[in-house]
Amino acid sequence: MTAPFAVMVAPNGARRGKADHPALPLTARELAREAARCRAAGAVAIHLHVRDGEGRHVLDADLYREATRAVRAAVGEAMVVQITTEAVGRYAPAAQMALVDDLVPESVSIALREIMPDVAAETAAGRFFARLAIRPVLTQIIVYSAEELARLDDVMARGIIPDTPRPNVLAVLGSYAGREAAPGDLDAFLTAGLARHPFMVCAFGRREAACAAAAVAHGGHMRIGFENNLILPEGRVAPHNGATVAAAVAAAAGSARPLASADDLRRLWHTPLPPVPAGAMSGASSRVPG
Repeated sequence: MTAPFAVMVAPNGARRGKADHPALPLTARELAREAARCRAAGAVAIHLHVRDGEGRHVLDADLYREATRAVRAAVGEAMVVQITTEAVGRYAPAAQMALVDDLVPESVSIALREIMPDVAAETAAGRFFARLAIRPVLTQIIVYSAEELARLDDVMARGIIPDTPRPNVLAVLGSYAGREAAPGDLDAFLTAGLARHPFMVCAFGRREAACAAAAVAHGGHMRIGFENNLILPEGRVAPHNGATVAAAVAAAAGSARPLASADDLRRLWHTPLPPVPAGAMSGASSRVPG
């Protein structure tokens, strides 16, 4: 397995603030500075959250444009710039979709459970994903469990989420509720067929780098940063996001896979789906290996 692996940095998230870490970037200028630092450490993509004047997470198109311009001024095209649509209990699917329709960002992350909370939401979500499929948007679908991955495979099999271009999957290990991740948490996702998708892994807690290395070993990519973890593998608080990126890259050094460039990532996210083995098609679970 020698295909390059990509590192995305998630430098702030929706919930943490300066009280959690003074180097947590919140403004466009701070995000740009952190992007440059993380690019130097090996990251080729950045996952952006923007904040209002009071530091609250917002889905604001103008603030995203400002942050994207600042990051581009700092790193040019050397990083894929991804926006989040995270709801944080404040935004309904219609607002999330409207943001993406307005911005048409280079990349977007979308939690399956938020954009499509039930069967009734599938029609509107299907129209949204059909629009994304004809736009130059690198789409990443977030799943929090093997069961959610099976649901993603189901809606893709039914054409609600097109598989051309194929969305990247972000598998989340651990939780905001305080459950720290361990590399073994990846096993359930792999058993459910995660490796059939281009995928990334993010992980809550101080074993973030080890979880990232496990993802690389299984053909995936890594998302690293203060959104999920502030602690370096040796147990000390990281001085900035660049240090967590460097630690994760070092943890994956035993892999035969080289670091990807931003253009590598752009190409990898448009790789066609592998063929489904003969006899494997069986209704809703047709994309999940038995």
